Amino acid sequence: MKILGIESSCDETAAAVVENGSKILSNVVASQIEIHARYGGVVPEIASRQHVLAIVPVIDKALSQAKVTWGDIDGIAVTYGPGLAGSLLVGLNAAKAIALAKQFPFIGINHLEGHIYANWLEREKPPILPCLCLIVSGGHSDLVLMKGHGQFEKLGRTRDDAAGEAFDKAARILGLGYPGGPAIEQAARAGKAHLPLPRAWLRGSHDFSFSGLKTALWHLVQRENISPDTSLMADAAASFQWAVVDVLVSKTIEAAKETGVRQILLSGGVAANKALTEHFLNSSPVPVLVPPPYLCTDNAAMIAACGYYRFQTGQTSGYDLDVVPSLSIG
Repeated sequence: MKILGIESSCDETAAAVVENGSKILSNVVASQIEIHARYGGVVPEIASRQHVLAIVPVIDKALSQAKVTWGDIDGIAVTYGPGLAGSLLVGLNAAKAIALAKQFPFIGINHLEGHIYANWLEREKPPILPCLCLIVSGGHSDLVLMKGHGQFEKLGRTRDDAAGEAFDKAARILGLGYPGGPAIEQAARAGKAHLPLPRAWLRGSHDFSFSGLKTALWHLVQRENISPDTSLMADAAASFQWAVVDVLVSKTIEAAKETGVRQILLSGGVAANKALTEHFLNSSPVPVLVPPPYLCTDNAAMIAACGYYRFQTGQTSGYDLDVVPSLSIG
């Protein structure tokens, strides 16, 4: 079964063709990073306009790279939330138009579930269910128990800033530019994580909080007069990164022990952070699966993979499906 996936939840216009939920035939992403970098973050109106310009060429390119025609496609999977409303509308309406014109079944996919299914792509053996899933991205830090396909129980979430959002704000505080995650990671390689920064452990829950850490970094920078030209900048980046990684890994492993799962799945853009993945691999009592970096960030292959398993159970969406910018999981 070949599924066309479409993703436009934020600032990447993406389309992909995936076969049987695991084999990537094509995976095309048109990024807007250079456009939004000048503003230090994503501007929703600009993002939606760029999606309008890119959506048709990206879909055409995905079909071409996969060496398939419309007659080879069995269904369409498209993100309908969470994300930026204007951006989501472009992808969803494109999917509806194609489905109506070609008489394809289509199904709306929760973007967060899509991130989880990046772990099913290009693997000889699929993940073992039930498993514990940590979704860490610019807008979300969720800890989810996946009991089966389409069966999710949320165990924890961020109470304020998500990990990726915290990285972006920390990079801005340190004058490292946008996007913040890669900038912090690169700067941290030359530093030592010895500066005192707090952790919000939120004992008795599986929730996360990074707002206080971000504020503490700001006070540290002001107190020590840290800038990109000072020797402490790399240490500040390393200390901030370690504070985030320490909490994410410790709380996830604690939840894994409580639930008795046999695997932990990482997903989302922050899962591409090497310090995070290495600490997980060195600390976890159970195997940890991590997609390659190009599948951690927003892409349509993960949406197509998720769609495949939904289609297998006969699930489809109606043309009245609307975008849900604040959609959650579990």
